[in-house]
Amino acid sequence: MRLVGPSGEQVGIVPLAKALELAQEYDLDLVEVAANARPPVCKLMDYGKFKYESAMKAREARKNQAHTVIKEMKLRPKIDPHDYDTKKGHVVRFLKQGDKVKITIMFRGREQSRPELGYRLLQRLAEDVQELGFVESNPKQDGRNMIMVLGPHKKKTEAMAEAREAQAARKAERQGGSSADAAEEPAEA
Repeated sequence: MRLVGPSGEQVGIVPLAKALELAQEYDLDLVEVAANARPPVCKLMDYGKFKYESAMKAREARKNQAHTVIKEMKLRPKIDPHDYDTKKGHVVRFLKQGDKVKITIMFRGREQSRPELGYRLLQRLAEDVQELGFVESNPKQDGRNMIMVLGPHKKKTEAMAEAREAQAARKAERQGGSSADAAEEPAEA
């Protein structure tokens, strides 16, 4: 087997008995790291530490993995301008966070005979947020509702990274401002 030392140096091709002897000498474990290689590659290491570090890497990878969330925004065809602006603000926030947004126009009664009102409203909303997102699925009638899905231009991971950076900048600004205030107080006294 090919043996790798505790600090990553190549020991060479050694028999199993010699490798186990070296592991005992260093008070470490002999761990097979590449079973499919010819000859198999083994490394001298602390197996408990190796398991812990690999578990931590897996945990970190899961934490950084972005799961796509679809937020939903419901509107009516005869929405007031201010209400439209409020709903549009929510859609903008969701897209900035990297989430998909499902826009639903709910028709009631005789409104169902005028689907073009809902279509125009969805097109207007898509145009208003086009710098943040794109139309993933075009408006389509679904029973009493008309549905359109908007997707963000940024991936969820990018949006999360930007949010973390902005939060860190705000935190640093607050700490910088409070330490500057503290420095000014003794000068006044």
